[in-house]
Amino acid sequence: MQTLEQYDVVIVGAGQGGAYAAIQLRQHGFEGSIALIGREAEPPYERPPLSKEYMLGDKAWERLLIRPADFWASKNIELLLNAEVVSVDPAGRAVQLQDGRAIGFGELIWATGGDPRPLSCPGSELAGVHAVRTRADADAILAELGDVSRVAIVGGGYIGLEAAAVLRKLGKEVILLEVLPRVLARVAGPQLSEFFEKEHRIHGVDLRTGIGVVAIEGEGQVSGVRLTDETLVECQMVIVGIGIIAAVGPMLAAGAPGGNGVDVDQYCRTIMPHIWAIGDCAAHSSKFADGQVIRLESVQNANDMASCVAKAITGDPVAYGATPWFWSNQYDLKLQTVGLSAGHDTTVLRGDPATRSFSVLYLRGGKLIACDAVNMVKDYVQARKLVEEGAVIAAEDLADTSRPLKELDRL
Repeated sequence: MQTLEQYDVVIVGAGQGGAYAAIQLRQHGFEGSIALIGREAEPPYERPPLSKEYMLGDKAWERLLIRPADFWASKNIELLLNAEVVSVDPAGRAVQLQDGRAIGFGELIWATGGDPRPLSCPGSELAGVHAVRTRADADAILAELGDVSRVAIVGGGYIGLEAAAVLRKLGKEVILLEVLPRVLARVAGPQLSEFFEKEHRIHGVDLRTGIGVVAIEGEGQVSGVRLTDETLVECQMVIVGIGIIAAVGPMLAAGAPGGNGVDVDQYCRTIMPHIWAIGDCAAHSSKFADGQVIRLESVQNANDMASCVAKAITGDPVAYGATPWFWSNQYDLKLQTVGLSAGHDTTVLRGDPATRSFSVLYLRGGKLIACDAVNMVKDYVQARKLVEEGAVIAAEDLADTSRPLKELDRL
């Protein structure tokens, strides 16, 4: 692999993690050359608003930019856009782009995130089938919506639910299909799932659980979705939100351990010298998951890992140990989550879901490991500290809304 261009730091992936890594390197005094390689034509931008404020028209495109377009040149950060890395040469310390160019690096930060998991059924290639991952995805949906009255959404995770809320606000009929017995099954307990299912039905979403898709039908263009119960849902658009696949092919081919992501240590280093990985594509051991190796798909995780790597490269290594937190906006509901509820053995409902302001607390072995707070900012803020310390508090006390969480007695 012949190196044509050389940079002190090459960052592959111009999303949240990659952009923030470049920003953090400069803020920590790094004066070497930096190249930020992105597959899209756009400068770095925030993805979460695509399925919410951007599609609704509440946020103009410029407000999604992580920094103004002229920021990158002002910080001597070179944007290599419309460029995709197809291979990594760890020994030669270079990456090769799809167009044949080779880029040499002193340090390589892999921040590629992931690609939407496609439907594997017949018809998934038809016009009118969309994911929501990029600006181009959102723009394509918006361009077609004028001719669409009914949309089928496949997947009852956050992307699917947020898209359903937006499309209802835009006056579209929405059918939401989830193959598991409840929505949010992978990330939340039954109480939260039941609440959001009820809310979406109140807002007119035809929400069906325990049902799969066997085919998307149409002649060149979507006309309907055939379900596992053999019924046909007529629609003019399908939005697929069934998760992402970590974009780590070139890293694994180069010898990095991993599978569901690329494995990193506590400083976000891969097994290969001078090569790091951050964000959605980085698999790391988490104390919040009882030491298991996990991937976290969130802006918070991307930013915190970017900061971790920037400190290590600039000579001030601090192990990554950030508290996981997430959020989701649906209708007038703000869900805030702290910690990881996977593996919980007890749930405590705090408050009444009928009031549309409540929390669900998750325990494992008596320890508080996570909190889902719906329109309950105070609980979210106070639960964060309790999750971080692994507080052990009686379930009946946690359920007592007359007392703030921060004032509860530890066992």
